[in-house]
Amino acid sequence: MAKKQEAAPAKNTPSHGVFLVEGEGDRAFWTKIGCAWQHGDGEGFNVALSALPISGRLVIRSKKEER
Repeated sequence: MAKKQEAAPAKNTPSHGVFLVEGEGDRAFWTKIGCAWQHGDGEGFNVALSALPISGRLVIRSKKEER
């Protein structure tokens, strides 16, 4: 019987999530609209959005802190 291999971590996995946040405080509504990849030198990000917001604000959070 062949050994089952564990899946290797995906390359180029996004390091951050991009969210549209509307409202303030406990009443804020968060919608995930994309992902971000930190540059190797730590000086910036590549961002891919699946929607373009016309209101609210964009928040970029590290994956471990996603809501």
